[in-house]
Amino acid sequence: MPEGPEIRRMVDDIAKAVSGRDAQSVFFAFERFKGLESALAGRRVTEVAARGKAVLVFFDARGDDGPWCVYSHNQLYGKWRITRAQTVPKTNRQLRFAIFTQNKAARLYSASDIRLVRPDALDQVPYIANLGPDPLNQNLDAAAIRERIADPTFARRGLGGLLLDQGFIAGIGNYLRSEILYVAGIAYDKRPGDLDENAQQALAEAVVTLIQRAYAQKGVTNTPERVARLKQQGKRFGARRHMVFGRDGQACYGCSTTIERINVASRRLYYCSYCQPA
Repeated sequence: MPEGPEIRRMVDDIAKAVSGRDAQSVFFAFERFKGLESALAGRRVTEVAARGKAVLVFFDARGDDGPWCVYSHNQLYGKWRITRAQTVPKTNRQLRFAIFTQNKAARLYSASDIRLVRPDALDQVPYIANLGPDPLNQNLDAAAIRERIADPTFARRGLGGLLLDQGFIAGIGNYLRSEILYVAGIAYDKRPGDLDENAQQALAEAVVTLIQRAYAQKGVTNTPERVARLKQQGKRFGARRHMVFGRDGQACYGCSTTIERINVASRRLYYCSYCQPA
């Protein structure tokens, strides 16, 4: 499943194609929304935004009918495709939702969680209602994330599982979890309640830094300096992308200890036992 930075980059592409333009037509695969295709056709797409791993497409008001928002969540299989308006992608996926402007089309395939809601009712969508603070899309700093980490609600939950909970902090997935814990120097089995003030600050800063870096560098969490050095050494993209994720059996960049892999919350997690002491 794409993580927050990948969803945000995808939203940037959708916005570039359709935001600020009139929808010539709109398509829904679900019968319950068919009656609203004509209601949205001709309206301007005012904004395309991300909330955690959800995509929000906003349409302006028309006459007495107020604005609408199409909410979607890719889940495991959803995929957006951006093409020229008349170009149909070659795919075996099922089309679920599409926006056609004069020149471009944005099509969503395979996603099953699609809703049409009023913008002021978005907080009633279960995923949005349960979403934690979103450091990428709400421009939150480390101080805001540290407040979340110090919240007693989460004090006794292991960070290896907690960081995947979108109700804790939005946008973190599997590779970011490993990278954040490594940069913060915190073991996966530590709990927020175990952390002193310095460790809480380190974790908060790692969350903000790694999410922003992964967005800016197209999923790369290694520092730009290390990426450049590894590229000069002839390392391929996959080998220079992360610090610990996917690098089990290889030497830690910081201390040369062998990176280990385990399963936490039914998903693979990578760590350095020296840099992240138990």
